Amino acid sequence: MRRARLVPVASRRGASSPGSAVVDVRVVDGRVVEVGPDLAPGGEELDADGRWLAPGLWDQHVHSSQWARSFTRIDLTTARSAAEAVETVRAAVAARPPSPGALVEGYGFRDALWPDLPTTTALDRAAPGVPVVLVSGDVHCGWLSSAAMRQLGLTPRDGLIREHEWFDVLAAIGRLPQSGDGGLRAAMEAAAGRGVVGVVDMEFAANHRVWPERVAAGLDSLRVRTGVYVDDLDDVLATGLRTGDPLPGGPGLLTMGPLKVISDGALNTRTAFCHEPYTAVGADAGTDAGHGEQTVPARELRELMARASGAGLSTAVHAIGDAAVTIVLDAYEATGARGTVEHAQLVAAADVPRFASLGVAASVQPAHLLDDRDLVEAAWPGRAKRTFPLRDLLDAAAELRFGSDAPVAPLDPWLAMAAAVTRTADERPAWTPAQCLTPAEALAASTDGWGTVAPGHPGDLVLLDADPLTTDLRTVPVAATLLAGRLTHDAR
Repeated sequence: MRRARLVPVASRRGASSPGSAVVDVRVVDGRVVEVGPDLAPGGEELDADGRWLAPGLWDQHVHSSQWARSFTRIDLTTARSAAEAVETVRAAVAARPPSPGALVEGYGFRDALWPDLPTTTALDRAAPGVPVVLVSGDVHCGWLSSAAMRQLGLTPRDGLIREHEWFDVLAAIGRLPQSGDGGLRAAMEAAAGRGVVGVVDMEFAANHRVWPERVAAGLDSLRVRTGVYVDDLDDVLATGLRTGDPLPGGPGLLTMGPLKVISDGALNTRTAFCHEPYTAVGADAGTDAGHGEQTVPARELRELMARASGAGLSTAVHAIGDAAVTIVLDAYEATGARGTVEHAQLVAAADVPRFASLGVAASVQPAHLLDDRDLVEAAWPGRAKRTFPLRDLLDAAAELRFGSDAPVAPLDPWLAMAAAVTRTADERPAWTPAQCLTPAEALAASTDGWGTVAPGHPGDLVLLDADPLTTDLRTVPVAATLLAGRLTHDAR
């Protein structure tokens, strides 16, 4: 690559070098081998023309199949009531009647602040006899018609299906013949277009077996670390795979990831496990909102983590509520396991320094704060300063890893970085501005630990039309993305 400006990026893999004026970068066999001015000719050349060059971006938490399916689902993200969501479904079914037995899927409803309740009866009236499955914006609950419940082996009943019962439903939907990976190629292309070179896949599936098949089918524009859930843990252990091992059939793109455990719920579903009770909001106002749910008991969690750690697997433990975060950190301390707390949305002040002292990374999704701002103020009053505590965690020497939890938020690292820096998406001022990061800090949390491009780094690079440290992160244009030196996106 000729005439590139290196973006200075901090690194957790060692000291990072500063950026420079204009240099050439040579990539051989998928790795950066030389950086400097006026390198000798040799091999294919790409002219950066003075653009800015940074390590390729990673999303540390996605659900690949759910992400792909969101491209074709009915969009419910703007619905402000159950009645509005139902009308959107009715109109979509009327405009494009499904074939008999085919699931009609929607995504993105957030019902916590709605004035009315989502009911099975309302869906049945909007689409009589049609199996309708609507996935919540936080993916922790589903709204199903009676026909969908029967088709998926459930007894029809009113109300939402939540947490582990719902995750079983999602897994069953993923196994249906019509599901496939039709939208995955477009989703991966879109990710490359935003400079993404790798993801950690937390889908509810046997990802260590699914992804080699996908790569063989030509879905090879991203690196993937494959998470595993308890249901498939025995299979992974039987193969002898350890976190970081290359997967057979992955041609260098696939590696074994962590054991994923979902230890509590989510905010929109009002199931994140908290030290203090929720304030009931929306249609639930006036009821006892409770503390949420610890869906994996502490003792069971410790046993799972110890088993995984003993077999060479790191752990990625979902904890959104502050009580759940405490339980997960206690489990890391008791077992000596290594890994992450996924989300860490609400954190007790006493737990902030424990991340660094235990060597546990905070795998966070800053764009969620844009969606959750109003609900936090309503359902967790007085706790906003401890919500998405990115500055507190970083100042306490915790390692931050950014992701999206796609499709919960768009798979767009620039959106995540902008949310971490500005903590607002509208005309309102920054929400809890004391927790804002700098652009450089946000970028460092998005490059999988790689600092300023240097020899020895993977040839996973993103070429930018603007300096990301001085430009509105939401508008940084990606000129090209390279994976192991191979162009996966080119908009020059």
